[in-house]
Amino acid sequence: MNTSRRDWLGKAYGALLLGSGLGLGSAAGSALAQATRSSASAAGAPRVVLLGQSVPLTGTAYEIGTAFAAGSRLAVSDFNERNAASGLQLKLLQLDDGYDAARATANARTLLTTHKADMLFGFVGTASSEAGANVATQQGSLLFAPFAASDALRGADHPNVFHVRPGMIDEALKIVRQCATVGQTRVALVGDDDAMGRAGLAAVQQAASELKLPPLVATALVPADGGKLDAALKAVQQQSPQAIVLVSLSGTTANAIRKLRKSGYTGNFMAFSIVGIDPLYATLGKDIGGIVISQVVPSPRPSAIPIVKEYLAAVDNSDQTASYEGLEGFIAAKAAGEAVRRAGKGFSSASLQRVMTGMTDYDVGGFRINLRPGLRDNVRSIDLISISSDGRVLR
Repeated sequence: MNTSRRDWLGKAYGALLLGSGLGLGSAAGSALAQATRSSASAAGAPRVVLLGQSVPLTGTAYEIGTAFAAGSRLAVSDFNERNAASGLQLKLLQLDDGYDAARATANARTLLTTHKADMLFGFVGTASSEAGANVATQQGSLLFAPFAASDALRGADHPNVFHVRPGMIDEALKIVRQCATVGQTRVALVGDDDAMGRAGLAAVQQAASELKLPPLVATALVPADGGKLDAALKAVQQQSPQAIVLVSLSGTTANAIRKLRKSGYTGNFMAFSIVGIDPLYATLGKDIGGIVISQVVPSPRPSAIPIVKEYLAAVDNSDQTASYEGLEGFIAAKAAGEAVRRAGKGFSSASLQRVMTGMTDYDVGGFRINLRPGLRDNVRSIDLISISSDGRVLR
């Protein structure tokens, strides 16, 4: 790595880590943010745009949260380096919510009220994203690029929420259509009994209805502690499903797959992107073979796709490891930076919202996204992939 770039990235990462609030109390973090803005204003420095993120850096979804957050940091550093002379800089303030919606609500209020964030960004988890959206609405702010948000946040009553990833209905249509294509008409669903599981169930039911396919033969939403999983899986298996759609994090997903296979189930497994390929592979190992997973960003492997090359170059100059979630965080923060760039130094929440609303076909580098979709989004692509027992991605 070039020495000057290494030094610059080190300083940028250090600033972002301080800004993350990890190890800082709210008062200290607020004082730091206010002092930074005051000194910048006095010196005529660039406008620093604060992105406030509540993300699970601990808890059951920490693998997804830390990867998404890390990819976001890389894109923020890259934006600041590229736009050093433009008068605009980004600052990413990350607070841990442990995948808990109540903590995400408190973080959202702290970020907007205490730290004066210009927008909320990259909340992870369906319930946490809903919490962030509610607080943003109350405070007259924006929520940008929630990860795994319910399709309810895509309606006309949430004009201040902007999505980088496609909706659950988009993934569900891809999954259900694939089942129908290979003659699997008896489909069941198993998911976590939480906001994410319920949103996934609604999306799959809607997809089956729209495609004029038979309804699900069985459904089971189970508590994340797994205490009722055995009975739920037995009831599902009694309906002889040809495929089982899983709407859960890697822990429940891996546990369900192992139990079903041990009981003799030989049908297929389909999973939403929210499961997290890397944590699922880390849990299942060679037992992951044959599971089909939808993906909403390109593969983070060496590729001719410009955004992937850009991401991998940033990873190479960091201590990170490439991942689907890291790439999604990188794309999300890059899109946020582009919206800010288009809005200009003097933007307000209202003018920034207008800019985002107009970004319906943004080419982020050989990969197109739509910040203002309905519930049908033909701009974005969804891949169905599987992982071989030796970890290779298959299409």
